[in-house]
Amino acid sequence: MNILYYDCFAGISGDMHLGAMIDAGVDPEFLIKELKKLPLEGYSLNICRDQRKSIEGTRVDVVLDDPDPNAHTHPHAHTHHHHDHDHRNLHDIESIIMKSTLPEKTKERAMKMFRLIAEAEAKIHGMPVSKVHFHEVGAIDSIVDITGAAICLEYLKPDLILSSPVELGSGTVRCAHGIMPVPAPATMEILKNIPVTLGSTDHEATTPTGAAIIAANVDEFRKRPDFIPKKTAYGIGQRDPEFPNILRVITGRSSETQPDAETCVLLECNIDDMNPEYYDHILSELFTEGAIDVYMTSVMMKKGRPGVLLSVLSPVQKKEALTRLLLLHTTTLGVRYQTLSRTVLHREMQTYETSLGAVRVKKSSFGDEIIRWKPEYEDCKAIASEKKMPVSRVHQIITAELEKKLHP
Repeated sequence: MNILYYDCFAGISGDMHLGAMIDAGVDPEFLIKELKKLPLEGYSLNICRDQRKSIEGTRVDVVLDDPDPNAHTHPHAHTHHHHDHDHRNLHDIESIIMKSTLPEKTKERAMKMFRLIAEAEAKIHGMPVSKVHFHEVGAIDSIVDITGAAICLEYLKPDLILSSPVELGSGTVRCAHGIMPVPAPATMEILKNIPVTLGSTDHEATTPTGAAIIAANVDEFRKRPDFIPKKTAYGIGQRDPEFPNILRVITGRSSETQPDAETCVLLECNIDDMNPEYYDHILSELFTEGAIDVYMTSVMMKKGRPGVLLSVLSPVQKKEALTRLLLLHTTTLGVRYQTLSRTVLHREMQTYETSLGAVRVKKSSFGDEIIRWKPEYEDCKAIASEKKMPVSRVHQIITAELEKKLHP
């Protein structure tokens, strides 16, 4: 399983992130080519090698053709309506991204980040999301930073994205609203429920754009991640303070040595006060949302009441969504969870021609060795109906023929 780990010891900003992604192996030509799919002009990317405290990495600057006089203020939304070319709202940004010919997954990833920023700003300024007019974040460089982040993550396609706690910095910053405390209110709002640290740097270490990249894409926050690193990459920031202004990104694989080992989460709750008719609907909702497996165990609960232990095996990235379904659709007051490792046989479906017709075969392999296979039951059942034969006989004939093909 491929892992991408964000080590945000000095925070994260949009440009540091682009630098780290290129350093981690994203082809800069591919990034530039994909960004050209946006109906957006007036900028270029300057990509170079740079150093902070003798650590070398990649630095990316979004260079605007017509520099805005406020270009160095804080990337923070505000609500004035002059200079409309700079003040796009969420709908304007959505139409820029949706009109592009970027892949759907990239568009969705980018919009998820923009929505997080817009919702945070709306909450801070006490207004509906549609009324939030982005200042710098709506400006070209932020559209490039956020869409670029989505392009890079789809290019690297990690199975699991992890992050350290995020350093936010300290002090104050000047922005469209005047002097603001660090971390900016938007950054704090975006990072709610996410582990952070404060005060390692004396400047704004994490910007709202950086916060949105982390909040929208990270599957799990771990202080002590356990994996085998393959490549360490560094994205160099604009400043050169005492503390190295660098985003470190590590790519690697899970430390499990078995083939196809993966991490999953077991969600559980005990229920003794719910109409049993409702379980059918809940199980169906959990599977639709992406549960790997769902099962129920009869248990005896307090006061001698018979109850059900409802267990859900969840992919790491689906933990929050499936927990929400359990809390919403059952009478439980809490859900407990634990992280598990599981080793999975590699499975594939192939179609074979037999004397009775075409049949799909499920094959399971461990490494290069096929451990077991079986004809798809639905296909055997359809043949049995058509040929007026017992399904057991159809299964027998097909298995004998496939035995010769698969183990000559």
